[in-house]
Amino acid sequence: MTNELKVPTMAEMMAEGKSPEVLFWVGCSGSFDDRAKRITKAFVRLLNQAGVEFAVLGTEESCTGDPAKRAGNEFLFQMQAMMNIEVLNAYDVRKIVTACPHCFNTIKNEYPGLGGSYEVVHHTQFLKSLLDDGRLTIEGGSFKGKKIVFHDPCYLGRANNIYEAPRDLIQKLDAELVEMKRSRANGLCCGAGGAQMFKDAEPGTKEINIERAEEALDLEPKIIAAACPFCNTMLTDGVKSKNREGDVKVMDVAELIANANDL
Repeated sequence: MTNELKVPTMAEMMAEGKSPEVLFWVGCSGSFDDRAKRITKAFVRLLNQAGVEFAVLGTEESCTGDPAKRAGNEFLFQMQAMMNIEVLNAYDVRKIVTACPHCFNTIKNEYPGLGGSYEVVHHTQFLKSLLDDGRLTIEGGSFKGKKIVFHDPCYLGRANNIYEAPRDLIQKLDAELVEMKRSRANGLCCGAGGAQMFKDAEPGTKEINIERAEEALDLEPKIIAAACPFCNTMLTDGVKSKNREGDVKVMDVAELIANANDL
């Protein structure tokens, strides 16, 4: 994290006798992947701007276990989940926000069965609530009138029925939001779900991320908007495979808002 960003840990807050409004679950991708770190920083800048009292777990945060579970290793998943639940419950965490739909889905829907029940929101939902409450304002800025296509992450859309929050935020930028033929409940996976992010693809005629990138590029957008670090990686690779990275950017919704506000 850069110096101007205020990112307190739960341990620091508890030591001061404070309790944050929300715990920001950063996730493996947002912590370690260089591209996804930019999404993390953009979201933190927005939280700072809105005056949200938040905290992260820092080194106490571990993988949610999503890749292990999707790959079929239930034992490893439960080990990872139980470790996290122990930490979260020790801090009496009530509300969690995360920019990763995989973390979101796992903590929201699979942790309760293991003793970890929390209010879990995706960062697009949280940003929308900050906007609705007047704590955050969005300016069109450099994105005004730009054609933006939004790709629905599987674990946000079909798995949890969240379609409107990211679109509402994009439309607040005064941008031209366009839809791919396969969108919302009929959206096409970027190719990274089900732990596919971490393995080579099976034999076939075309990679899924290239198919999805082609669908987006057919609409001639200036920006392909994503709301998941895995989708971001896969779509970026797809755009590069078509040699279009020079004129089409792949950006997270949080980055769009932070950049529009010139944070």
